[in-house]
Amino acid sequence: MKIAEFEKEIEAFQKSGDYKEPLAFGIARVDCAKTAPDRVLQATFAAINYRENFKSAAVFQNALKLCGESLEISGAELIAPISARFINESLNLFEPFIDEATGDAHKNVQVLLALAKIGADSLADYRVVFLFEDVAPKSVEAVYLKLYALSTGKAALRSLNLDGAFGVLPNAAWVGNEPIELDWLRENEIELKLRGEFPKIDYVDKFPRYLQHIIPADNTRILDGSKVRFGAHIAAGTTIMAGASYVNFNAGTTGASMIEGRISSSVVVGAGSDVGGGASILGVLSGTSGKPITIGKNTLLGANSVTGIPLGDGCIVDAGIAVLEGTKIAIDDKEAIEIAKINPSFHVSGEKTQIVKGGDLAGLHGIHYRVNSQTGQAQAFRSKREVKLNVELH
Repeated sequence: MKIAEFEKEIEAFQKSGDYKEPLAFGIARVDCAKTAPDRVLQATFAAINYRENFKSAAVFQNALKLCGESLEISGAELIAPISARFINESLNLFEPFIDEATGDAHKNVQVLLALAKIGADSLADYRVVFLFEDVAPKSVEAVYLKLYALSTGKAALRSLNLDGAFGVLPNAAWVGNEPIELDWLRENEIELKLRGEFPKIDYVDKFPRYLQHIIPADNTRILDGSKVRFGAHIAAGTTIMAGASYVNFNAGTTGASMIEGRISSSVVVGAGSDVGGGASILGVLSGTSGKPITIGKNTLLGANSVTGIPLGDGCIVDAGIAVLEGTKIAIDDKEAIEIAKINPSFHVSGEKTQIVKGGDLAGLHGIHYRVNSQTGQAQAFRSKREVKLNVELH
């Protein structure tokens, strides 16, 4: 088959009533429960597609149809088993691209070629997964496909519907990359321990760790794999230190950053920013009235500080202080004028000292948050320091 013939055949299928364009899709290997083989604990995708590669989606859907699978797609998800015939039908359609399927080229063809080597007798743990709408996920495979989209950066943080994901994902004991259901461990505890086969459990959680599924960029450092949950996005050049650092799912960085503190779920940290040792950025469930926090570019959060409002670019929060939505902050009239120069939305009252709430300063640029050591009053100034990361470390 030539490329022109491939294009013609795929175009015809896409125009048929059997094809439905997906939001995301991919082929996954699943880990299932030992006590219930139909219960999925984890889905591992070697390659995912998000708003892209629709011809590959058509190939997979066409192959399913040729294998006799029903393609009456009415819901937001489609999960179908992989068979040797599915692989052969897909590769027959992809025939013009097989020889050039190396490196970053034609990842979906590479996945099929790898599956063909596994053999028909070992395909029970593989499925092709489609998501057609961004609604609350109903399957473990759908949750993982969305987490992959976030962690690989194909989908922007906070852009996908993960409502109910905690209810979909099972809590499991993780031994390396393998999840084991807690019920099975309880049922077999005595025999496993007496035989010396009780596993060394690394942690118990619904989510795996980021590095169990994602290979970071060469200039990215994660010093402790337990500090980043799968579903986080760690931009190239970011350093995640050990100790008090942590990055939750659906949170992370958009550019090279230094992270020595906590990035809660839904928090996004801009390029060039430094989250100091033990600093904490509040998430939507920890005191922000449900509003997700964004930290701007080149912003510094001092050690052990707490930030509960969005910050713009070039801000500084001094070590050990808390800037929350309700924090009363004093601003000198001269400083207020300087702040307004780069933040036209900021209202200058004209008073010698105006008192505002932290929420009134949300998202403003170039502000230095401090506390008067004599009075304990929180204060805001026009920042005069430029926040710069050590280029050699990033």
